[in-house]
This record gives sequence, structure tokens and C-alpha cells, in this order.
Amino acid sequence: MSNFLGIDTSSRYLTVLAVKGNKVAVRHLPDCAMQHSVVLMDEIDRAFKEADLNPNECDFFCAVTGPGSFTGIRIGISAVKGFAVGADKPMLCLTSFDLIAYNIKDKKFYTVIDAMHGSYYVCGYSDGGEIILPPSYMSGEQVKSLCAPLYGFEDLPLEGYTKVDIKDNFYPAVCANQDKLSEDICALYVRKSQAEEGRK
Repeated sequence: MSNFLGIDTSSRYLTVLAVKGNKVAVRHLPDCAMQHSVVLMDEIDRAFKEADLNPNECDFFCAVTGPGSFTGIRIGISAVKGFAVGADKPMLCLTSFDLIAYNIKDKKFYTVIDAMHGSYYVCGYSDGGEIILPPSYMSGEQVKSLCAPLYGFEDLPLEGYTKVDIKDNFYPAVCANQDKLSEDICALYVRKSQAEEGRK
């Protein structure tokens, strides 16, 4: 069993996962929007202590890379890169879609994340985990036309939608993807930020 630190700051919530052997410490704050940079390091320290783990004992570091909050994603990735460089260890990139899709067995389904203003980030999967629709930015009407089960971690007003507990998926999803370690990770931006879209 690998030792690792995982960080998810991609949405309103914050999840920190520290694992040392059979010790699994999960720190989850359901609503810390705009506070990720303030509380993240304290939550990491608490998770490390609960798991009796320190950074040098980690085999790798994991960040959830979006889509979601542009600022939150950058905060999580920056923290993971700092730990990885300091400990000279590889990194693991998981998308928010990966976490939602973990352990869903429908033959065809879509993971959906609120992109605000009636739009959504969407990724489609088969039951074998194959991506059948790459990460996309869709209107509510486009999502309604997909005609397959929808899954996400928020309360969304969509027919055929099921809410999953993304916190509970973090640990098994990391364990299932340990063969995808890398020397670098980058954010998954499905669309431009509001500031970029506003430029002329």
C-alpha cells in the first residue's frame, strides 16, 4: 500500500486525504469557497498528523485538476507541486470527472459539473471507464439531449441525475489510478476563465 497525500480544491468544498499504509485520514470541509488558500495548509497538517505521515514518507502526491474553480484548482496544484519538488516524488493528476465516475457501472453515462449561468462541464464514459465524450462545455439544453444517466456531486436540476459523494470516491479513485504517476501535472480548463472571455 502506497503512502500519499491527495488534495481536492476544485470546487466549493475542500478535501485533503493522507494515507500511510492502512491509516487513512480524510479532512473534508463542505463549504470553504474563497477560503482554500487560507485553510489548506492547516488541513494538510491535520491530515498528516491523523495518518502519522510526513511528506518525505509519501510515495507520490495527488491533485484534482478540475474542471471547477479556476483559482481553487491553481491552489491545489501549486501545493502538490511544492510537496512533490521538495520530496522529489512523482505526482498523480485526477480530474473531477474521474472522481465522479469512479465505480459507476452504467453501460453509458455522463458526469456533470455546474459551470454556472445554466451551463455545465460534461464528460461521457462507458462502463469500462473509456471516455466516449471528452470534457466539454454545454448548455442545459445540450445536457438534456444526452439521453443517458447523469452523475455529479452537486444538487443539480437535471432529469435522470444522481448525486454522488465525491469525498468517499477520493481514496479508491487514487488507489485505482496509481499507475498514472507523472513528473508534472496541469489544470483541466474546459473553457476560458471569465476574465479571459472578457478581454477584447
